[in-house]
Amino acid sequence: MRKIRNVIDSIVKCVEEAKGFILIAILIVSVLGAVVGYKYYRYTQDDPQYCASCHLMKEAFTEWQKGKHRDIVCQSCHHLSILEQNQLLVTYVVQGNNKNFSQTHGREKPWQECRKCHVSEVSQGSVTLKKSYGHARHVFMQSLECKICHKGTVHDFHPNENACQDCHKDKGVHGIGMEAFSCLKCHSFSEKTPSMIPKDRCIKCHAGVITKAPMSNLLCHQCHKPHGKIKPASGSCLGECHSNEASVGQHGLHMKKGLSCLDCHKPHSWVIGKSRAPALCSKCHAPKDPKRFIY
Repeated sequence: MRKIRNVIDSIVKCVEEAKGFILIAILIVSVLGAVVGYKYYRYTQDDPQYCASCHLMKEAFTEWQKGKHRDIVCQSCHHLSILEQNQLLVTYVVQGNNKNFSQTHGREKPWQECRKCHVSEVSQGSVTLKKSYGHARHVFMQSLECKICHKGTVHDFHPNENACQDCHKDKGVHGIGMEAFSCLKCHSFSEKTPSMIPKDRCIKCHAGVITKAPMSNLLCHQCHKPHGKIKPASGSCLGECHSNEASVGQHGLHMKKGLSCLDCHKPHSWVIGKSRAPALCSKCHAPKDPKRFIY
């Protein structure tokens, strides 16, 4: 018994003598563990290489590097909560794969993060939506999610030109031979052209249209209805703007004779000057000074 007691006393004595060293060792290990743990945590949360090390991500990683979001790390859009991270770990340990685990950080979370940058004007470098009428109408007024209108395949977030027809089934495209035009050929969602239908969109294709005329300040779609009747009739002129013209000058008399607005007025120029009057008026009667027509 004495021998055992001596051994115990020796151990206790050694422990008491080494207590300081043990505490220092524990402290050093704790500090090193904390530093390594913090660096690893930051690596998993801030370094895109972490994503590439776990997944078959070569294609997506390459597209991200070439895309407009290359200055934003993967984890800003693709992230998991602590609970989801542990669920993912347990599933992998137990099953050996994660195929049966819903990984929201890949498909759902990125779309939820879009608004954090693209709605706030404070986010440096982001394209905001507040100055775009198209986005204001669809995002803020109708509460549509970004993924409804934008593609989301391998970091390609371009607008899906076929998505419009999913909601606007009754909006056909105007013009013979223009059926293949997408809605975005005419409708703008850009900050640079806040109007949903910028006037210059029409002029880019219809370059021969006179830009200096009595009604040149009107928007094209005020007379031409892209999803309805493209060419306005005389009834459109009288019914929408010129309802009092029948009582001005000789307009009423000519209307009673069966003439319409477009029989005399050439679209986009409209004014009948002295140069056009002789050839035009002489079809029915002797030419007269156009100024006398309105009196």
